Amino acid sequence: MVNTTLPLRHPARFPHVSGSEDRLRLFSGSANVPLAQEVARYLGMGLGPMVRKTFADGEVYVQVQESIRGCDVYLIQPTCRPVNDRLTELLIVIDACRRASARQITAVLPYYGYARADRKTAGRESIAAKLVANLIVQSGAHRVIAMDLHSAQIQGYFDIPCDHVYGAPVLLDYIQQKNLSDIVVVSPDVGGVARARSFAKKLEEAPIAIIDKRRQSHNVAEVLNLVGDVRGKTAILVDDMIDTAGTITEAAKLLRQEGAERVYACATHAVFSPPAIERLSSGFFEEVIVTNTIPVPPESQFPQLRVLSVANLLGETIWRVHEDTSVSSMFR
Repeated sequence: MVNTTLPLRHPARFPHVSGSEDRLRLFSGSANVPLAQEVARYLGMGLGPMVRKTFADGEVYVQVQESIRGCDVYLIQPTCRPVNDRLTELLIVIDACRRASARQITAVLPYYGYARADRKTAGRESIAAKLVANLIVQSGAHRVIAMDLHSAQIQGYFDIPCDHVYGAPVLLDYIQQKNLSDIVVVSPDVGGVARARSFAKKLEEAPIAIIDKRRQSHNVAEVLNLVGDVRGKTAILVDDMIDTAGTITEAAKLLRQEGAERVYACATHAVFSPPAIERLSSGFFEEVIVTNTIPVPPESQFPQLRVLSVANLLGETIWRVHEDTSVSSMFR
């Protein structure tokens, strides 16, 4: 696991977490406890105690095991697989904190499930990304911290403040340490051009290329055309997530056909639905670089995979929100 280089916030430098009367409390849902523990270490504090049970019929029970009356609670819970279970747990914990008289409740969402259902593409469809935002607000959250939302407009779906943070600094730090030459940053679709352009700007204004694709159905993509020159270059594919890896693998095949010397894949969220692992380990990629917003189990590991930690980035964001200082300045 590779971590971002932000300095550790020791309690002596962070007095608000060193006293027993402090209002800041950090809790974790069950979705990604290791990440939450890393965030807690960065902040120089422990995770709050909480009991979770699942009854025989599948219902979830949660009890916070310490007083949080008047406290500012930060709850870390990515709504990853199984999405509905993680989401339900998140809502129940928020409700428990609200009923325990927490002063402020911030839902920290390293990964936001249902983000791809952000608009209607056909008649009689749900905009589930907005529905989930409504549920989080109605359960009692006062603020949201979300990482790399699938589309920027989701930030506006919340009727409460939402800080949108990005995993790019962690990915860029790793790429820059490799001292790669002749880089071209590639967007696997037209919708990701802004992301690729921003990524390329931080890599000494590297050129970009775009892959034009047409999606035939859910989780199936057809790569049609490459716009840009990749011959003899190191191509870095940049996306917000890798799900079944169909899009990014077809993109890598095309880049190889067009003469790319090496192909790297970078994405914040490792969703890795089958048959992602088979596709990603098929030999088209030099490395597949992701972060730990979603836990990657041992059975999903493969030799080309590199998992970077966003714990320090999330910890710094929590500290800045708690101290009412700028979050956006971290990404300029």
